[in-house]
Order: sequence, then C-alpha cells, then structure tokens
Amino acid sequence: MGIMNKTSTPKKDKRPLELVVISDVHLGTRACHAKELLQYLKSIKPSILVLNGDIIDIWQFHKNYWPKSHMKVVKYIIGLATKGTKVYYVTGNHDELIRKFAGMKLGLLKIVNKLTIKIGNKRAWIFHGDVFDVIIQYSKWLAKLGAFGYDSLVRINVFVNKIRKFFGRDKVSISKKIKENVKSALKYIFKFEETAASMAAKKGFGYIICGHIHYPEMKTINTNYGEVKYLNSGDWVENLSALEYNKGKWDIYYYKKEHYIQNDVNKDEDKAIEMVDMNNKEVFNAMLKEFNV
Repeated sequence: MGIMNKTSTPKKDKRPLELVVISDVHLGTRACHAKELLQYLKSIKPSILVLNGDIIDIWQFHKNYWPKSHMKVVKYIIGLATKGTKVYYVTGNHDELIRKFAGMKLGLLKIVNKLTIKIGNKRAWIFHGDVFDVIIQYSKWLAKLGAFGYDSLVRINVFVNKIRKFFGRDKVSISKKIKENVKSALKYIFKFEETAASMAAKKGFGYIICGHIHYPEMKTINTNYGEVKYLNSGDWVENLSALEYNKGKWDIYYYKKEHYIQNDVNKDEDKAIEMVDMNNKEVFNAMLKEFNV
C-alpha cells in the first residue's frame, strides 16, 4: 500500500492532484472531523474531487447538530466547483435521500448514484458500496440501529480519549480496534472487497473504488474474471483518509495534525458548536442564509 503524508504549505503551494476521492465524512455528527478535513482540502488542488457517499449524515440529522465547521466544509467544496474542480457527489446510504436528485448539476458539481471515469488507460467504477450490505438492503431498521450504536460508541470513545489525554497517553479508536480484531468484522471486510472486485472485473473495469466500510485499502485482487485494483477511501471519522491519484500513481493519504500550519480553520474551533441547539428548520434556514439563497 502506498501512503502519502505530505507537509501542508501556504495556499500558493497547494499540491496539484488529478483525482481525489473522499467518503464517509458524516457531516452532522459529532464523530466527524470536519476541521481536519477542511485543512486537508485547503492543502490540495484537485482536477476532480469525488465525494463517494455518506458525506452528510441525513440518518442522524434529527439530532440537530450542525456546527459552523461542518458548514465550512460544504461551502469550501462548492467553492472548489466554482473555481474549476469537477466535483461528483456519489450518494451513499446515510445520504440516500439525495439519490432522488441524481443527475442534478450545480456548475461543475454533479450528483450521481455511481460514476464511471477513465483513469490512465483503465476504466474506474466508483460507487459508495452499501449495495453489498445485505443488512441495509433487507433490514434497514436494523442498519439504523447499528448506526445509532456506532454513534454511541464514538461518544464513549471521546470520553475515553479525554481520560487518556489527561494521563498523557495517545488517543485510541475503539471501533477501529473492533474491526481489526473481531473475526466477523474482518470476514465482512474481506467479503466486501472480494465481491466488489469480482463485479468490477466481470464488467471489464480496471479499478473499483468504494467507501462505506470505513476501512482504507488499496490492493490488486485476482478474480474469476481477471485482475482488478480495489481501492477504498476510508473515512473522516476514524482514519481521516483519502485516495489520491496523480501522474499514474495511486496513494492513500492519512491526515496528521503536525503536517499542517495553524490557519483560520483553527480560529473558529471555539465557535464550532454555535448551531448545536437549532432544530431542523432553523438549521436549513441558516444554510440558505450562508449561501445567500
């Protein structure tokens, strides 16, 4: 696996990239690392940006949590689309309500349910990946219950890390450790990757690019239909990762705080919860006001 951890520099030295894929940002939840994502986005200059599902967590939007830092991410992405970056919003399961708007365009920003693009001399098939999740397809209430449990686990994790910080210990991700050590979780991840690769190879694609399982990966998989490169962009909840493609090379980027200079993103950290107590209608009206609609 290739891993890039570049040092961020002032705006004039943004890293030019041909393609960037991010997924599972979960804006609207406390698990989201919006501030870190904005720092990352401000450090790059992508020709194409693919938002591969679960960018806004509509499932949990009823919790009336929409910090200013989350709005800044939305505004910045729209800003990229107005300045020449092609932006594709590929819908996922947590933002499935947006699927009814597939085909809609806002300048260079387009909403799609799946995406096919050519990368080098190969075709890439890009979609979120929830189509493989039998639980989501056939028992949605159970999937939402799982999402609630995951969110609760994240809340517990925040508390645990505060205690660890007090004692001078590094942060840990409980849910990530569960994924890496529970056999059933590892089995699901493996099955997800194999199924995605097999479908892509059968359809003649050279790349299959997914999100959904919050597990960044980049590997070549041999299937009954041939060889295909499987890529997963991970998430901005646990791994803070993205897929980057430039000059014929793929890399997984992992965010590291020390790689970024202090900028205006951090200045707003204390104001990040000013919209927390708003109800859905108030949040929506605030969003319209932000965009001068």
